[in-house]
Amino acid sequence: MPTVPLSVVIITFNEEATIARCLQALGGVGEEVLVIDSFSTDRTVEICRQHGARVVQHAFAGYVEQKNVATDQAKFDHVLQLDADEVLTDELRQSIWAVKSNWQHAAYSLARLTNYCGTWVRHGGWYPDRKLRLYDRRLGRWQGLLLHEHYEVHAGHTTGQLAGDALHYSYTSIAQHVRQLNKFTSITAQELALKGKTRVTLFHLLLKPLWKFVHGYVFRLGFLDGFAGLSIAAISAAGVFLKFAKLKTGTQNAPA
Repeated sequence: MPTVPLSVVIITFNEEATIARCLQALGGVGEEVLVIDSFSTDRTVEICRQHGARVVQHAFAGYVEQKNVATDQAKFDHVLQLDADEVLTDELRQSIWAVKSNWQHAAYSLARLTNYCGTWVRHGGWYPDRKLRLYDRRLGRWQGLLLHEHYEVHAGHTTGQLAGDALHYSYTSIAQHVRQLNKFTSITAQELALKGKTRVTLFHLLLKPLWKFVHGYVFRLGFLDGFAGLSIAAISAAGVFLKFAKLKTGTQNAPA
């Protein structure tokens, strides 16, 4: 069976600190590398072009729409979608090559291993963190509202799993995590409002954050990741509170 040609697509905005590492790890796995950039003000576009990527600039329209734009702009029907802070391991590259030679499903998921402030996190619900990222664009679409985007295959089609991890370099500092949390909780509160879920009680403000901490740190063994696991559990619990507090006070549309 002939190898299917593959487009690697990445959406970017001010990713000069991470994008080179992502592109260098591709190892020729794609016949095309396409970057959809949201008018970065740093060296992101320059770095992408230095690595042979085709760059198309498109104003950011939300994560779902931006990833659908990237998918639609790809040269080939078979697409690997990556984030700028993700890096393919050798095992994952070999798995993708194998699938290209014997494509059997509408989409394939990959596992993400996250680096948090220098620690590889394997517990607390953060691993394997499987995402559908390799797909035939004719058989699915990116779905979701403002933030929680996911690739969804059409009814009646199957999915498979890739071997190996994508290394996800997430937060380099607690301060960065907190800044991102503030931004994402505002967006998540907007999503809840759009869905009409506006009722907020003490259950949402007190018990749900507490459960978030206990579930991640104790039941999902986050404590085994040391300080990183504790930080993730505590900040995640704070995020649950902030999400509902912003929804209750009507400040979900305030600048993050």
